[in-house]
Amino acid sequence: MADIRNNFIGIKSPNPFWLASAPPTDKAYNVERAFKAGWGGVVWKTLGEEGPPVVNVNGPRYGAIWGADRRLLGLNNIELITDRDLYTNLTEMKQVKKNWPDRAVIASIMVPCEESAWKSILPLVEATEVDGIELNFGCPHGMSERGMGSAVGQVPEYIEMVVRWCKQYTRMPVITKLTPNITDIRYPARAAKRGGTDAVSLINTISSIVSVDLDNFAPMPTVGGKGSHGGYCGPAVKPIALNMVAEVARDAETHGLPISGIGGVTTWRDAAEFLALGAGNVQVCTAAMTYGFKIVQEMITGLSDWMDAKGHRTLDDIISRAVPNVTDWQYLNLNYVAKAHIDQDLCIKCGRCHIACEDTSHQAITNFVDGVRHFEVMEEECVGCNLCVNVCPVENCITMEPLAAGSLDKRTGRIVDPTYANWTTHPNNPMARQAAE
Repeated sequence: MADIRNNFIGIKSPNPFWLASAPPTDKAYNVERAFKAGWGGVVWKTLGEEGPPVVNVNGPRYGAIWGADRRLLGLNNIELITDRDLYTNLTEMKQVKKNWPDRAVIASIMVPCEESAWKSILPLVEATEVDGIELNFGCPHGMSERGMGSAVGQVPEYIEMVVRWCKQYTRMPVITKLTPNITDIRYPARAAKRGGTDAVSLINTISSIVSVDLDNFAPMPTVGGKGSHGGYCGPAVKPIALNMVAEVARDAETHGLPISGIGGVTTWRDAAEFLALGAGNVQVCTAAMTYGFKIVQEMITGLSDWMDAKGHRTLDDIISRAVPNVTDWQYLNLNYVAKAHIDQDLCIKCGRCHIACEDTSHQAITNFVDGVRHFEVMEEECVGCNLCVNVCPVENCITMEPLAAGSLDKRTGRIVDPTYANWTTHPNNPMARQAAE
């Protein structure tokens, strides 16, 4: 049986599934229930500095994007960090860690970007004996207007500075949570590493407005007739998160820096993809808010069963396995040729492939042959874009079949070249021509 025990920067947990810092980790009651359900760890909802607690809105805090079947695809969240007293949180954290010594408990922290503020809160958190801290440099709303959250995460120099303070004033492992609201995720990750962070976590939520109430003409969620941008999360952000995790994992300056992957993890497969792209574990929020804490049991079982089926013994067999296969577009093999193929036994003759190809692609799929409704790929027109694969409602009905080296590509009239060639040396590339000259 696969061993899915997790050791992330020395923080051990029975599995790689942690709850992210968010409403599900706001208090001991929630965290205890989560641990009973099977979660390997939690990042406690972000703590603020000592003094009057943060004030949240009392009206709606979430907007949503749904699929056609009302399945939740994304949440827009305007809730701030914890609005509970700091010492109440610290007391509960200490007790929870005592009750669950085999689970990871991480304290998320957000205080003003001043050395004294970090120096004051770190000993208080350390006294709880939790396993580490996560620096919240990601929140894109509310706190950012106060010079915290993404206001810090968007400035690499600030990230490096605060990480250095934390490494100076605490013995606890430091995880730096990065904002996706930036042009290039590598720069804040590099800054965190320069500051001495033990790991990074990403992504935090994406600044967003998900919808507008067309009766009141106000963004959703609407509070007293007004709306605000918030943080977008859920399955819809997973592609963005995977890309950013991969960018950090394969960057020469941050290669080897431990990563906690966040962003739309809903199934075991999502988790496995994050691990393959370099994450050492994953954090989950929206899935738990949508389906409840017990969803982790499906994640644990699914990951274990898949690992058993594939012969992966430990998480180390998976982590970063896909990173060497992530490259830049210019290095893709331009001599690789593939064509779509429709399995006539599986085809339900809905015609979606034909319409998509005819109207928006390369007119490479028939709809009638000899007066009979029939959908087939015309190889002489197919460019191998695989749009038809993605719009077909029947799994594996349409597949992409590579042409063997030496065979004829009917579209171009050329023989498929077995050698690897990319854009950097292509004759149509002006830079390549200049180099040759």
